[in-house]
Amino acid sequence: MVFSMYIRSFLFILIAALIVDPASRLAHGQKAPGRQGTFALTNARIVPVTSEPIDNGTLLIRADTIAGVGSSVDVPADAEVIDASGMTIYPGLFDSGTRLGLVEVGSLDETRDFSEIGDLTPEMRALTAVNPNSVNIPVTRVSGVTTVITAPTGGLFPGTAALIDLHGYTPTQMHQGRVELVVLEFPSTGRQGRWDRRSTEEIEKAADKAMEKLNEMWDEAELYVRIDSARQAEGRELEDVEYVPAMQALAPVLRGEMPLLVRANKAADIRAALEWAAERDVIDRMVLSGVAEGWRVAEAIADADVPVLAGPVLAVPTRDSDRYDKPYRNAALLQDAGVQVALRTGDAENVRNLPFHAGFAAAYGMTRENALRAVTIEPARIFGVDDRLGSIEVGKQANLFVTDGDPFETKTTVHHLFIQGYRIPIESRHTKLYGEFLNRTPGVSE
Repeated sequence: MVFSMYIRSFLFILIAALIVDPASRLAHGQKAPGRQGTFALTNARIVPVTSEPIDNGTLLIRADTIAGVGSSVDVPADAEVIDASGMTIYPGLFDSGTRLGLVEVGSLDETRDFSEIGDLTPEMRALTAVNPNSVNIPVTRVSGVTTVITAPTGGLFPGTAALIDLHGYTPTQMHQGRVELVVLEFPSTGRQGRWDRRSTEEIEKAADKAMEKLNEMWDEAELYVRIDSARQAEGRELEDVEYVPAMQALAPVLRGEMPLLVRANKAADIRAALEWAAERDVIDRMVLSGVAEGWRVAEAIADADVPVLAGPVLAVPTRDSDRYDKPYRNAALLQDAGVQVALRTGDAENVRNLPFHAGFAAAYGMTRENALRAVTIEPARIFGVDDRLGSIEVGKQANLFVTDGDPFETKTTVHHLFIQGYRIPIESRHTKLYGEFLNRTPGVSE
């Protein structure tokens, strides 16, 4: 009884502390709150991406929507006016492949939630593991990145990726358009890294075994869908079909209702993945991710009309004999061959560097305009959300940021940020540390 009383007292004090001192929560990594309303960003240069830039323009936001864009937009009386003179407005940047929100400290197992036990777990949804309070989220979004694909890794079918905005108190609030994709780590015939000491024979055996496992599971999924469809046609209840989580997760892909995100990097593996997808009649809903050696098979990818999420751009060549700049030029070479390209970092803590991945791609042949499209409208089109994301247009969701320069340059600062129409404070653990040590007391020498 006494013990129970102490427990209740402790909980009361803890809850009171959290309510009374929100500043202390923010100091320990919680997100500063955003707010919606009516905002008018005036005197700005606006880069819509899908049309020509607008000089000395006004952008009007109402709730979560862009309500006006142009050089002669009327500013309503109830709008909060933000003078953006000398600044440029861009649509929010879009990273097409991350683990953001799924890991906090890479060396601490308790904070790693991007990989499940087993090779065949397509039913594992990344969305359920996203931590909205991750300190990596504010660090990322103050660089202008507002939307990401967050995806599981490990195993043949590691799970289902989700499209999220970087604002919200719950994963459901962050989930963008209910977009999800089953992830397939295509069997690799290459080494997993410099630490991989397997012989060529061992690598080939492992790849053959993984391919056999993939085909066996796909056969089972096809049979499951046929049985399910036949029973529905007969008017029988879904409960008549045995519930198999993995099969249920793959069923939307086989029915053409969900994309299949296929990770492959080695040229031979990319070709094999294209051939496999064509044989299995899923190439029309296939999205390739990674494709480090995509430039070697760019024409084959273009002929298959498969979109690509290329990256990381800031990487080293896959082969010692390759030029140092092949990872930087990969996206441009793919695009030159006619491939639809979006960029990805493949990261968790450093998704904030997406603008610099795009900057390197631009410097090595992609052009600045195409690189900007590869982190805005192109991924939105690939994932079928270009009706609300990826560009600055009336009626689209207000995901955008305002800078004092080129977002691909390190000297540029983001001054204003909006996600889902919420004005987000430009605050992260980095800005807090900068402010603390800029004005440190004690410790400043007189």
